[in-house]
Amino acid sequence: MPTGAAERGTFSATMADDLDPLETHLLEALGALAPAGPAGVAPDGAEALWRAQVDSRLCDFAARWLQKEGRSFYTIGSAGHESNAAVALALRTTDPALLHYRSGAFYLARAGQAGRDGVPDIMLGVTAATDEPIAGGRHKVFGNHELAVIPQTSTIASHLPRAVGVAIAIDRARKLGVECAWPLDSVVVCSFGDASLNHATAQAALNTAAHAAHQHLPVPLLFVCEDNGLGISVPTPPGWAEGALRARAQLRYEGADGDDPAGTLGLARELAGWVRETRRPAVLHLRTVRYLSHAGADVESAYRSLQAIRADWERDPLLATGRWLVESGSRSGAELAEDYLARRDRVREIARESARRPQLDSAADVMRPLAPHTPTAVAAACAGLAWPEGEPLTLAQGINLALSDALERVPELLVFGEDVATKGGVYGVTRGLHARFGAGRVFDTLLDETSILGLALGAAVSGLVPVPEIQYLAYLHNAEDQLRGEAATLQFFSQGQYRNGLVARIQGYGYQKGFGGHFHNDDSVAVLRDIPGLVIASPARADDAAPMLRTCVASAQADGSVCAFLEPIALYHTRDLHEEGDGLWLGRPLDAHVPLGSARTYGDGGDLTIVTWGNGLFMSLRVARRLEARGVRARVVDLRWLAPLPIEDVADAVAATGRVLVVDETRRTGGVSEGVLAALVDIGFDGPMARVASKDSFIPLGDAAKLVLVSEDEIEAAAVQLAG
Repeated sequence: MPTGAAERGTFSATMADDLDPLETHLLEALGALAPAGPAGVAPDGAEALWRAQVDSRLCDFAARWLQKEGRSFYTIGSAGHESNAAVALALRTTDPALLHYRSGAFYLARAGQAGRDGVPDIMLGVTAATDEPIAGGRHKVFGNHELAVIPQTSTIASHLPRAVGVAIAIDRARKLGVECAWPLDSVVVCSFGDASLNHATAQAALNTAAHAAHQHLPVPLLFVCEDNGLGISVPTPPGWAEGALRARAQLRYEGADGDDPAGTLGLARELAGWVRETRRPAVLHLRTVRYLSHAGADVESAYRSLQAIRADWERDPLLATGRWLVESGSRSGAELAEDYLARRDRVREIARESARRPQLDSAADVMRPLAPHTPTAVAAACAGLAWPEGEPLTLAQGINLALSDALERVPELLVFGEDVATKGGVYGVTRGLHARFGAGRVFDTLLDETSILGLALGAAVSGLVPVPEIQYLAYLHNAEDQLRGEAATLQFFSQGQYRNGLVARIQGYGYQKGFGGHFHNDDSVAVLRDIPGLVIASPARADDAAPMLRTCVASAQADGSVCAFLEPIALYHTRDLHEEGDGLWLGRPLDAHVPLGSARTYGDGGDLTIVTWGNGLFMSLRVARRLEARGVRARVVDLRWLAPLPIEDVADAVAATGRVLVVDETRRTGGVSEGVLAALVDIGFDGPMARVASKDSFIPLGDAAKLVLVSEDEIEAAAVQLAG
């Protein structure tokens, strides 16, 4: 249950409510404005712009006002950036928006367009109140499902690749004739800061948008760079942002000054219309200022002179909009000053009420939207589905069968990545899919894992079902935040109102013969295992791989699950288990699906339980046969799922023998075996336990790899010792 409001309902009697010097300057400057002519009508959009800008500024002041009493928990404001409200007014309320954390005025302008008061949303967010409409007190984000505002975290520029994915997905849905979460003539808008422009993730997104536009692919995306010239305390070199944004000819560039409301609004409208009509990407370089420092804890005077700070006050976008209204003859400066103070009182009252609202007060409440699993819905989606009869399959063929099955059944499903189309993948796993299902659904991407995952995130939140391929596990690491910071957090920060169910196929692990080295044989999955809610599947055989992939697709559709499907490259084309020609590693899928978190047990030996997965399963089954010849009867448990771990199945198998050996092909530190053994301890198992794992090393070339990877001899020796 949320924390009650009673203990949060009182405020200090000495809680100051004095005007900030920036406010005093604004009010004095407004009061000095005099109409240049007779009374007139406000320019189109000017009043809406004024209201959104003023309320955004007042929300920033209110957040800091509440912070003095410990009632506000987020003070990164939008003050000085309020000209972004003009961008909102140039767009439709159904255009998907992925916003910079200083785009508060944009949010309020869009809310106003929809007849909604956005001020309570912002104040409930900064006070971490459970009735905040998008994150429910979990974080301060700009987001609202009814307003098509997709919530973003504060990770620098991490939302840009998703924005590109959303833009491409809209017209891909149109081409395929499938439903899309957005109107098919939408423009996607994505705002970010000038310092963020330097981030590799931002560069990846800009490059991908230009790369697609160069090929004449539709990318209806409006980037908005809100350039205040500072990255916390570090100045952006003059001309740097403009030069960087102009550098890609495929992106139309336009610049505007935030203290020119008429020019900014007019340009934003023209640019939005151009993107909507041409379906090509553009960049609006919006030159702004930053007031009130980076955040509440940042002392701006420590790195900027008072003179420089005060000089920026003359570029105040609120003052500029006020001047525009006064010059039109529709308002007087005194009226605007009075309006500011009246709105200030209103925002402060909303702030007080927001601070009295309940907060989350249990771990269960916090985690509720994290990663829901409804096994009955997944089972129902797979019920009655059969696999075609045929010859036994290799692992690669089993995955290919499952992809073909999914493409046949799910018209929204897309398969993409490096070399997956005409070539059919570097290991032939996607062979024939491009020819059968067409370039609209099976296609190659540029060589950039960040953009591959960004395309998947954008497609998923738009209603498609993406199955991207990461060519090698080691290549995931420079893009992993797209899974950690973006994909896995979306349901958490939107209470499930937005979802991005996807299945990321990742080719990896060690033991490749004749083609090695670390970057093609990475054996670490630690970076995935601690991502809350991430499903990690890792089949070793065709008869498991096909139904497990079907389960992941169904879970992505039913629950919005984010799934990592880890495939052991070394087993792709393996046919034999014990002797050449025995064909015992081949299989044919029989089960319609494999429930999440369910293991598979081989044998019924009573002396020892070996727990493993992937390449470890292949080695452990071979070792189990040798152990039997030595009088040790072992059963082998294939985890199949690394998250959620099938601990109940493991516990049952371990209880049957009283001894457990975990065979872990990943590194000893941070490896899967740590989690398995810890889980067994947690449930009270106190029998003999041991593990063998690969060394804490990168994988070298050639036969030297055998020196650091788990071997069958190590497994056998550990098993004999444990069995006594």
